Amino acid sequence: MAAPEIPRKHKACVYTNPGQNAIAVEDVETPKPGPGDVLIKLTHSGVCHSDYAVMTNGWKTLPYPTPAKQVGGHEGVGEVVALGEGVTSRKIGDREFPQTEQLAKIGKAWSVGTLFASLYPRELVFANTIADPVVESISGYYHPGTYQQYAVGPADYVTPIPDSLSSEVAAPMLCAGVTTYSALRRSNLRAGQWLVISGAGGGLGHIAVQLATKGFAFRVIGIDLASKKDLIMESGAEHFLDATLDSAELVKQTKALTGGLGAQSCIVCNNREDAYDTGLQLLKFGGTLVCVGMPEGQANPIKGAAPVPMIGKLLTITSVAVGNRRDAIEVLEMAARGVVNVKVEVRKMEDLEKTFTEMEERKLLGRVVLELK
Repeated sequence: MAAPEIPRKHKACVYTNPGQNAIAVEDVETPKPGPGDVLIKLTHSGVCHSDYAVMTNGWKTLPYPTPAKQVGGHEGVGEVVALGEGVTSRKIGDREFPQTEQLAKIGKAWSVGTLFASLYPRELVFANTIADPVVESISGYYHPGTYQQYAVGPADYVTPIPDSLSSEVAAPMLCAGVTTYSALRRSNLRAGQWLVISGAGGGLGHIAVQLATKGFAFRVIGIDLASKKDLIMESGAEHFLDATLDSAELVKQTKALTGGLGAQSCIVCNNREDAYDTGLQLLKFGGTLVCVGMPEGQANPIKGAAPVPMIGKLLTITSVAVGNRRDAIEVLEMAARGVVNVKVEVRKMEDLEKTFTEMEERKLLGRVVLELK
């Protein structure tokens, strides 16, 4: 295939005032692929709450605020349009998910100070300075992300997208799908056991419900706002509980639905601290709490996670940052087979600021995906 014409500049969503929800669509320089890299013309990018937290400096545990004019995003899909020197493993026209070089060397990962995984082993990486290559290469933080029309990725680590999977569906699967798939694998559940998913109607949550019920044969209780009940039940949950109920009532109803024992596992997909506090109480003896959603502001411990009650109930707390490349390949195959039907709303680049506002107000159902035209 002949190399397509590549513009000198392209459109990108830039953060004009980090710390606030302020975004403008501007022209930026189109990057050139270096040795071993490919240039990808992005067609779609999923919108993740993590990008909102980075833009607004919501996570106080990050070492530095994101800079002005940063391009956010980390769920991009597109086609290879240019090859860097020495690239033979990819060809122009391939449909891929780009990853930044430093992270790709050890696998798909996103946030600082978490586990970055390759295909099988896990390695711990922590960024200590703003000049640290890990900080500089985190998509949407200090490295240009996927809310733009062109991005560079290392040829050996861009993730191929199955032909049968549309780009607007594939984009959220590379973050929301991989993350929830990895969380389910770490839940210590067996087929037929009870799983509570907190935030079950959101971008991650509704995918988690489908993967859990259709891919793992778990029995699911979904917790979220009443406006998201239909989506949760359509995704395969057996029961719905209203997130506005107080903790004691949620515990009471969960036990009533699970034979008086509680759930074997609870996966918290939203970013609310009280969801973690309640989630631990929903577990039966030997249960597992899986931490996925990242609360903003100062980091606080989970209430009730003191040694004595934890030991008394033999509870486990584990966490998932994103997943590894093996998870990505497997979950994309599941989506291609129709195991997951992602609820996607496609919007324009100019709608990103509005989307973040609705996301913070908990008004969104499923996942918003930007069409990068």
